[in-house]
Amino acid sequence: MSFNLQLLDRPGIQDLPYVNASLNYLIPMSEKPVYYIEETPPGQPQHSGSFEPRQVLIRDARSIVQKLSLDQEGFALINHQSIIQNFYDDEEVRRVYYPEAEKLLTELTGAVKVIVFDHNVRDAKRAQRKEDNAKEPVKRVHNDFTARSGYSRARLELAVQGIENIDELLEHRFSVVNVWRPIASPVQESPIAVCDAQSIAFTDLVPLDLVYRDRVGETYAITYNSAHRWFYFPQQKSDEALLIKCFDSAADGRARFAAHSAFDDPTSSPDAPPRESIELRTLIFYS
Repeated sequence: MSFNLQLLDRPGIQDLPYVNASLNYLIPMSEKPVYYIEETPPGQPQHSGSFEPRQVLIRDARSIVQKLSLDQEGFALINHQSIIQNFYDDEEVRRVYYPEAEKLLTELTGAVKVIVFDHNVRDAKRAQRKEDNAKEPVKRVHNDFTARSGYSRARLELAVQGIENIDELLEHRFSVVNVWRPIASPVQESPIAVCDAQSIAFTDLVPLDLVYRDRVGETYAITYNSAHRWFYFPQQKSDEALLIKCFDSAADGRARFAAHSAFDDPTSSPDAPPRESIELRTLIFYS
């Protein structure tokens, strides 16, 4: 398979329907940006760095679903019906949804091992009321892991799970893939946009420290580049899962970092219900 062919270079892609929307990009800065997740040091802002809105075209990718892949563009939409009853119940999510996702990704990728290690639920109203551990949609362009933190987070999660052959596993190719889906459907407000990974230059990726009480993680903030090609799946339903590749240890031309962001859809009704969604973070190990 040939990599590094931008999706937008393919016949017919330019003619896809689109919305013109604003995405928030990091303004280039000399120092490494920092974001405090749980506690902000006295006298300091919650985050350093500033973001600027940029108007971009976000194309409707529904008619090209069959042409998308995790290795080429870094994202894909699949049909998957979960049997889970309550996505806000952490215990049920871990007991039922984690194994579902591990089975699904094993079948889709041919992986030798898949481990779900984290999840978040998002609902702006619940987040404001501090209910169900919900968080608000992230409306800034980002990627969840960096070339460095993909390895460090994998090592941490494998140790937590008591895996013994960690060094051996990390010698082989592995990736981190988010499984993102609506809880209530269809999505009418704050849909998620995904950037074709082949349109992102490595110089667009800016490491950002995520500071927790007990550790420091690292993600990529993204600076604006007019070459970025954005896509979304309007009216996404709860039986549709969006797979987003956030890291790949292979540096052979396949997609490694698919930047993404929630955005204000100009076609959304002003009284649309807030988006409810869940995302799983998964480690996928290949032979």
